[in-house]
Amino acid sequence: MKRHTAMIIFIIGASSFGFNPLFIKLGFADGWTLGKIMVAQVVIALFVLWIIGIFAMKRYPWAVRKLNVKNIIAMMIAGCFTGLTSILYYGAMQYLSASLAVVLLFQFVWVGVLYEWIFDRRKPDKKTILSVILTLVGVLFAAGIIGGKVYDVPLIGLVLGIGSAFSYSAFVFVSGRVAVDIPATIRTPIMITGAGILTFAVFPPTILLNGSIWGESLWIYAGGVALCGMILTPLLFAISTPHLPSSLATILGSIELPVSVIVAVMWLSEQVTALRWFGVIIILLSITIGEMKDLLELMKLKKRLRNKNIE
Repeated sequence: MKRHTAMIIFIIGASSFGFNPLFIKLGFADGWTLGKIMVAQVVIALFVLWIIGIFAMKRYPWAVRKLNVKNIIAMMIAGCFTGLTSILYYGAMQYLSASLAVVLLFQFVWVGVLYEWIFDRRKPDKKTILSVILTLVGVLFAAGIIGGKVYDVPLIGLVLGIGSAFSYSAFVFVSGRVAVDIPATIRTPIMITGAGILTFAVFPPTILLNGSIWGESLWIYAGGVALCGMILTPLLFAISTPHLPSSLATILGSIELPVSVIVAVMWLSEQVTALRWFGVIIILLSITIGEMKDLLELMKLKKRLRNKNIE
């Protein structure tokens, strides 16, 4: 796959995740609880992804032979972090505006650095520290702490939002190390199965026994969340990331932040002040600074290799 094609696929995946707040907030407004939306979206996601997965297994029999108990469990554990992220992120939206919830989710920028420091013994360099500082400064503006009424923000919402950043970083940290040679169309259903097990453990799927819900609007909202959060984004990321440097993927993935804020402003009628937009821009800048050096070095290396081949 060519890089520009992979970039387009990745951007579509990142942008689609930015539409999740729309369906979640509309579902809450219509009276549906977090548990019912979560259970319904998992059911939809598993149904769609396993249809894709079954066809993929027939197409890639060599990949099926590579599956074993160890890597299946590893993929499901990685998927558990996806389910946990959804529970915490969507749970935060019960108490916070969608624009603030996504800002808190984006604290995965510095949480990921923390994980690398703790588990990989990779001490952050000056560039990374600058990126983290800019991220935290951006949060002060984007969250409304500067020029806003921070005391009006429920503590439980902040805890859930920051928790989603920790679980999302854990997903990124773990998923990049397990079964990377298995095709995305097979790996993703297995991972989301892990997410489903965790979700059903937290929210027992007793709503499926209630026949009256099958004709209700729940499935519209849950379908939107499933499509954007558990089907399109994981699949498109898994398809495109093998063809992109991790630094470029991180930069491209940051498009989710402005997309979520724009969705909140346009369709959820949330008020985002100029100072909060300034904070969003600072966070995007911090991500770019944190990853641009690695990307430039990779581009220089490829250029030297091409010149060497020409000679």
